[in-house]
Amino acid sequence: MKDKQVLGLKSDYRGRFAPSPTGKLHFGSLVAAMASYADAKSHGGHWSLRIDDIDTPRIVANSELHILSKLEHLGFQWDSEIVRQSNHLNDYQEAINYLEKYQLIYDCGCSRKEIKQISPNGIYPGTCRNGLKDGKIARLKRFNTIGHEISFFDQIQGQQHFSLEENSGDFIIHRADGIFAYQLAVVVDDCLANITHVVRGIDLLDSTPKQILLQQMLGYSSPIYAHIPLIVDPKNNKLGKKTNALEVHDDVSTLYNAALCLGQSLERDIIDANKEEFWQALINNWQLKSIPKAPSIVKLS
Repeated sequence: MKDKQVLGLKSDYRGRFAPSPTGKLHFGSLVAAMASYADAKSHGGHWSLRIDDIDTPRIVANSELHILSKLEHLGFQWDSEIVRQSNHLNDYQEAINYLEKYQLIYDCGCSRKEIKQISPNGIYPGTCRNGLKDGKIARLKRFNTIGHEISFFDQIQGQQHFSLEENSGDFIIHRADGIFAYQLAVVVDDCLANITHVVRGIDLLDSTPKQILLQQMLGYSSPIYAHIPLIVDPKNNKLGKKTNALEVHDDVSTLYNAALCLGQSLERDIIDANKEEFWQALINNWQLKSIPKAPSIVKLS
């Protein structure tokens, strides 16, 4: 497949933030949004907002509205219309058709329970790789990772190398419930938007080699990646929708604390500035190299 081109680029840099509407915007997501936004703007680039809404069972009512409202009140400005994954279903199917044509994926009849019994570490052992076993029916589709090794340089975490067969096994690209898997959807989405730089949380670092492999097989170009550290509480628990995540307030103090988690040097008195002045100061002084590799600790309040 060829790259899908987007017309009217403002610059060569195209970044994005892609929240899922599965809960309110929490502090960890704010930090990720800030990192992608500031990096794009510091390069004079284009920054877009995509709602990753195809995992319908996990969607929480009104959470998309909350996320968009919070981002807007905090001063984020996206440079194009908001995109939603739910509008790209035909594109995902087109990608699957291509992968099937070249026999890069296969039908799998294994359940999670069966995989856990065979492989305690959860890595798929390739049971259906050479065809469905007797009595099994196709439940989902997996990408064949045999022989695939991926190396890439992460702008924050440094050089990375993955042997996909050993590190993750054959991964799902179309789920048993009929939903297109995240790994496939995000690759197609980033290609459609011609994304050149992806700045996101380190919890997605293990997804990156899978996405690069899909990009290579589909004939897409790969973005430059940078994975920021997790934001954790004093007990080293990740701040997220499933934990007691720090509430996001619509003030400069919250933005300042997020910038500190990203290792950015800003004068303390910027807290007394307005949001426009804060963003200008952050963008003017933005240093991706200052972002720490280790988790950033914040106190819950």
